[in-house]
Amino acid sequence: MKELVEVIAKELVDNPDEVVVTEKTEGRTIVIELHVAASDMGKVIGKQGRIAKSIRSVVKAAASRDKKNVDVEIV
Repeated sequence: MKELVEVIAKELVDNPDEVVVTEKTEGRTIVIELHVAASDMGKVIGKQGRIAKSIRSVVKAAASRDKKNVDVEIV
């Protein structure tokens, strides 16, 4: 899942070198944190959070195949 978020984020931003994705497990849930440059934050979130919702939907669909709970946080 970490790699999926990283690929998506790097395609969206102007500074792909500053994209950092970390993954940690909290109980039965995997939390994926996405860190981007401040200037790219709007591109990752999108108008009214549409792009962020889309990223979360894609990751949740991929995780459901493996029967895992995944949360994506944009930091």
